[in-house]
Amino acid sequence: MALMINDDCIACNACPSVCPNEAITEDEPIFTIHPQRCSECIGETGEPQCKEVCPVDCIEPNPDYQETPEQLQAKYDRLHR
Repeated sequence: MALMINDDCIACNACPSVCPNEAITEDEPIFTIHPQRCSECIGETGEPQCKEVCPVDCIEPNPDYQETPEQLQAKYDRLHR
C-alpha cells in the first residue's frame, strides 16, 4: 500500500531526501507522496524511511492504494531499472 501524508505535516522537509523513489514532493501547504512512485521502501530498506524521519508522525497508509508486498517490489523494480 502506498503511503500518504496527512494534514498534521509541518513541512519540515525531512522526508523527501530519504525517499529512494523520489516519491515525495513539496506542495502547498504540506508535502505529498505520489502513490505511483511509493513502494514503502520495499526493494531498498524494507522500512518506510519517510516514517522513520517524520517528527510528527503524519505519514500513514493510503487507503486508495491497496498493494501487496509483491506489487510494491514490482513497482520498485520498474522505477529502478
